[in-house]
Amino acid sequence: MNHWSEIAERLRQQMEESHQAREAGLQSCRRAVQLCARAIRSLHRREFEACRDLLSQAHAEIQQARERLRPYPEVYYAGFLHDAEKEYVEGEVLYAIVLGNALPEPEELEVGIPAYLNGMAEAASECRRYVLDLLRAGEITHAETLLQVMDEIYDELITFDYPDALTGGLRRTCDALRAVLERTRADLTLTATQKQLENALASVYQLVSER
Repeated sequence: MNHWSEIAERLRQQMEESHQAREAGLQSCRRAVQLCARAIRSLHRREFEACRDLLSQAHAEIQQARERLRPYPEVYYAGFLHDAEKEYVEGEVLYAIVLGNALPEPEELEVGIPAYLNGMAEAASECRRYVLDLLRAGEITHAETLLQVMDEIYDELITFDYPDALTGGLRRTCDALRAVLERTRADLTLTATQKQLENALASVYQLVSER
């Protein structure tokens, strides 16, 4: 039994190390998610420098979590690191879409493929809010451009027809994105039609006034 006590003590130490790594990694991932949420809010307010700074901070937190968790695969792949990476991808991709930049690649962001694909889908969904802001501001052409980008992202994502275990539930994310696209297209069509009607009425009013 003395030998068993030694084994138990060694395993207890290993479990404690894993636990400490998990707690540290989890805190970093939570901070990263919060920073990404703040970055997206800043982006919608068109505070682009603040958004960029917050995304950089989120990336640093994810890097810290990754380094802390890497020696412990059972914790590294528990899911919360994936979620933080996904939120970070969403922020970076949305930033690129809004500013008209090239989309960042997964190697550039240092994230896994499932996190990248799901983050891409969520960025396209979040883009709807920016499109609605543009419509309210009367910037229909810009809104149409963003909707086209959203469509292109969706068209590619649905070709990743692989099991959820590989894609991290991408199929469900794409289903949600499709619904967002349909609503956004309907809103854009309605706004454009109303604008055309307003222009037509304005033309008629001008003709009547000139007589």
